[in-house]
Formats: sequence, C-alpha cells, structure tokens
Amino acid sequence: MWPTPFSLTGTHVALAPLDHAHASDLAEASADGDLHRLWYTMIPAPAEVPAEIDRRLSLQSAGSMLPFAILNPEGKAVGMTTYMNIDASNRRLEIGSTWYRTSVQRGPMNTECKLLLLQHAFETLDCIAVEFRTHYVNVQSRRAIERLGAKLDGVLRNHMVMANGTLRDTAVYSILPHEWPAVKANLTWQLERPRTTS
Repeated sequence: MWPTPFSLTGTHVALAPLDHAHASDLAEASADGDLHRLWYTMIPAPAEVPAEIDRRLSLQSAGSMLPFAILNPEGKAVGMTTYMNIDASNRRLEIGSTWYRTSVQRGPMNTECKLLLLQHAFETLDCIAVEFRTHYVNVQSRRAIERLGAKLDGVLRNHMVMANGTLRDTAVYSILPHEWPAVKANLTWQLERPRTTS
C-alpha cells in the first residue's frame, strides 16, 4: 500500500487515520450548519456518518484512498479529509473529500491541514503532482484551492452524477513539485500573519 496510514500534528489541527471512534464527533460536526444540505457537496448527514466511514475505509482497503479525521487541538473530530484517487505507480494523488464543521470554517485549520498534507506528499512521498477537484459551481471551494497556489488544469464537463440527479462539472487543479516551495512559503505566511476578527 502507498501511502501507508500515518498521523500528522500541527499547532491548530491534527490528522489521524479515520476510525469509527470518530463517528459521534463527525455526526455532531455534520449537524453544525446542516452541511449535508449543500446540494453541490457530498457531506454525509449525521445519521449517514458511520456508512461514510465504512465507504472511505473500504476505498482504503482497495488502495485508492487514505482517509483522515481532522481533529482540533483538544482531539475532537471536526471534519474529514483524504488522499484519494491514489496512483501509486505514478506517485500522484488528490487531496479531497474534505469538509469541516461550520463553527471552525474560515480559521487557520484548513490552511494548516493543507500545509501538512502537501508537505507529506511532496517531501515524504515524493509525489510528482497533487490534485484538487471541486464542483465548478462551488465558488468558495474554488477560491480556497486557488489561494493555496494550485493551478487550474481544466474542467471535466458532466463528470459526475450528484445525489440529486444533477450533473457535476468538475474543476481540476494541481500543484507540481517545482511549485511546492512557493506554495509552502505562502501557506506558512498565512498561518503566521496576524488575523483580524472583523
């Protein structure tokens, strides 16, 4: 298996291999802001969290995903993320299927989470590319990916059928190894700069 499960810890966030022990926290996180009601995302409803954990762990067993629980500094699970669409032979993967409870959004957690996952991908796994994908209409997600420093590769039209039957156009972004030092410097700066509360 590539990559093998691992944990990462930062100042604002920690990543732990996803486990059913996180189910209660994640159900509470999904209920915070009724995130599952966003039609253009695939966030589980609170009652569906155990099945979503099963799904992600099944994909891990198949070698195509490495799922994580996103933990706050107190160790409470506040969201999920993954390495997915893993292509071990070409050392490529996607960071995706990420969501956070509403009350921790727009803070430093996502920035540090992406920094930790990208650093591991490029500096430990020696990836030749790391992708990010999102629904074309999810402007908030697209802007967040662009703020990371990822470049738009293109749009896969009619790429997926959503739960409500609509067709998803998928915006595909990537970061390459020669771009990583600048991306890392920018993410580090974002975490270190003073934040305003307004």
